[in-house]
Amino acid sequence: MNKPTLCVDFDGVVHSYNTPWTNPETISDGPVPGALRWLWKATEWFQVVIYSSRSKTEGGIDAMHNWLRSESIKEFGEGHPMSTMSMDRTSYPLTFANEKPAAFLTIDDRAITFDGDWSALNPTELLHFKPWNKR
Repeated sequence: MNKPTLCVDFDGVVHSYNTPWTNPETISDGPVPGALRWLWKATEWFQVVIYSSRSKTEGGIDAMHNWLRSESIKEFGEGHPMSTMSMDRTSYPLTFANEKPAAFLTIDDRAITFDGDWSALNPTELLHFKPWNKR
């Protein structure tokens, strides 16, 4: 069965992202509460693809994979599929994109749903946008 693709942003959605950005390989904070269990449940219905500005480098993707594995060990224990490590990531239940994939749906903390009405989007008001964890 082909599952629809669910693109999930990493920083501010999965990773709590409270500490300022250092580099793609440094992930300083823990997960957003409930994120790991939700992602695991979502794999029943979707091909879950993790994407971030970190995705531009192989080191950034490796860092996200290692972080997810490490945090999943804390959340689920050693034997859980999200706690496993595969050097080529093929057996991992989540996939990682090098660029934003075509998706059925995207979950991101820095996005606005476009409803077809450009007049409802005031560019100067967009300058005041704040993600959920900065409000």
